[in-house]
Amino acid sequence: MSKKVLLMGKSGSGKTSMRSIIFHNYVAKDTRRLGATIDVENSRVRFLGNLVLNLWDCGGQDMFMENYFASQREHIFRNVEVLIYVFDVESRDIEKDMHYYQDCLEAILVNSKNAKVFCLIHKMDLVQEEMRHRVFEARLNELNTRSEPVKITAFATSIWDESLYKAWSSIVHSLIPNVKLLESHLQNFATICEADEAVLFERTTFLVISHCTKMDNTDIHRFSKISNYIKLFKMSCSRAQAQFKSMEIRQADFAAFIDVLTANTYVMVIMSDLSIEPSATKMNISVARKHFEKLEVSHIAR
Repeated sequence: MSKKVLLMGKSGSGKTSMRSIIFHNYVAKDTRRLGATIDVENSRVRFLGNLVLNLWDCGGQDMFMENYFASQREHIFRNVEVLIYVFDVESRDIEKDMHYYQDCLEAILVNSKNAKVFCLIHKMDLVQEEMRHRVFEARLNELNTRSEPVKITAFATSIWDESLYKAWSSIVHSLIPNVKLLESHLQNFATICEADEAVLFERTTFLVISHCTKMDNTDIHRFSKISNYIKLFKMSCSRAQAQFKSMEIRQADFAAFIDVLTANTYVMVIMSDLSIEPSATKMNISVARKHFEKLEVSHIAR
């Protein structure tokens, strides 16, 4: 199963940097050595076994952008599942950015009218922290107006924090078939474990696929932070020629277990009832493996 994902935006907006961090194990500081994308760079990323993301990273120089809308219009915008348009928050020519963005929407409506559209207001780390929410809301309001009648999903992102993982987890989540079924089975698993939370991560990227919770938590970015931290830890293990498999964290008021669930996923289980033996939680994860492997084969990869 192949899903075409179109990654577009002006040159220098950060498209290739974010793709390299999410899918190719770059850390933020390493992206400085990446050069500009010339024309279209195609890559196929295997995700959850049989789901393949056919990612088209489109160079954003004016000559390429004009060419996409002229001679390559149908080729570029046909059969698109997701359009991701990246805006540099500090762009000096916002009007031209918006002009190209609206050209993309027009082409999508003609050639892929059911495509989902995500807008990333990127490089938010360059904006003073106390101004970020106000800047993002202003851009979002303008984008909503200019995108009509298309409904968009927007995120404020930076390669230097967990916001990038939050955005891409949402994007990938929208591409997974029968994801609601997966969520219901994860909920059942959490109930059996008597867990406060259960989170499912894709094994390579550590993007969040699904989660369930029965507790209130004020940190809405916690899963994205965990994605970021664990992926960095996995990379550190690789540099030390070791392989990350599982982790157990115990504090005075909770225990967290991160372990392999299937060939394509990790699961994290959060417990606040410390009277439950860790061996019981680990056994439940082990017993659940065959069930989720069958679920993945029969529903997710179909």
